[in-house]
Amino acid sequence: MLDIAAELDRWLDEGREFAVATVVSVGGSAPRGPGAALAVDSEGTVIGSVSGGCVEGAVYELCADALRSGETVRERFGYSDEDAFAVGLTCGGVIDMMITPVGADAPVRELFRAALASAARGGTAALARVVQGPSDLLGRALLVHPDGTYEGALGGHPDLDRTAAAEARALLDNGRTGTVALSEDGSHCPGGLTLLVESSVPPPRMIVFGAIDFAAALVRAGKFLGYHVTVCDARPVFATPARFPEADEVVVDWPHRYLRATSTDARTVLCVLTHDAKFDVPLLTEALRLPVAFVGAMGSRRTHRDRNRRLREAGVTEEELAGLRSPIGLDLGARTPEETALSIAAEIVAARRGGTGAPLTGGATPIHRDLTGAAA
Repeated sequence: MLDIAAELDRWLDEGREFAVATVVSVGGSAPRGPGAALAVDSEGTVIGSVSGGCVEGAVYELCADALRSGETVRERFGYSDEDAFAVGLTCGGVIDMMITPVGADAPVRELFRAALASAARGGTAALARVVQGPSDLLGRALLVHPDGTYEGALGGHPDLDRTAAAEARALLDNGRTGTVALSEDGSHCPGGLTLLVESSVPPPRMIVFGAIDFAAALVRAGKFLGYHVTVCDARPVFATPARFPEADEVVVDWPHRYLRATSTDARTVLCVLTHDAKFDVPLLTEALRLPVAFVGAMGSRRTHRDRNRRLREAGVTEEELAGLRSPIGLDLGARTPEETALSIAAEIVAARRGGTGAPLTGGATPIHRDLTGAAA
């Protein structure tokens, strides 16, 4: 649900009543993962997507029904000869959803307001909801903050809220959305209850080193993928906001010095486009020792070999060097800055999602991977 936080937050400000369908779990081939949502208001306006178009029509009707009844319900869409074409789910997957009405007097309305407002402004919090269990608990929610405090109540055993908040915080610490199985008495042993925990965290960072024309195209690709994009270059004549209007930040500094001073985490992507040894070697020496998601460097095969030699001479170990993706990008035959940016972005997505980069045509591996993994 938090993937459409900005729109739902606006609906709440406008006093709209709506129902929201949220993907709880998936099996087999399914285009959207847990947390994906579709909402329908009382006027029939729809936002979001739960299946990339497969079952949207049926889910729309379920949301309309939930608004009328005021009841939270679960629904499963799966492939069968009888129903595949009725709802359009011909991909062979299974999608479990929960449909929650958010009327004017709905108990979850104010809690949802707080969760959606936080997510819409890029705050850090987790929304934990009961998606499987006794009917009187279904749909109940907690809003869990980074320090472990929480708002709302699931009901039932007094230990349940504390255990649920601790489990939600653990997922939040890793920026993940996923399910947690608990017992109704609040013990960690699976049995009786399933929570869907949706984590809202600030966008992951992409830092592009080298204020060149390829960087301008990569900035646009990074923004399209949802990154907070910084461009860094030591040359003030090139590193200007006018040349990179879509970047969130443009920094004039020596790349290795900036990287040493700025914050990074396990979701951060570092793209080194300078292909100049005086910048690359000290920068990559720093970058390859950080626990970031991706470190890639541009350059020809010859540049790559020379750069690796210089990095070894600077003390970079073979294990550290193995983390360098160079030359950066997938083999698309790219020529233009835009094609090169697409090539780099494709490698970043493949690294993030566990893809191979190979054509899907003729393959036998699953198309969709890690649908229960992170939100970042």
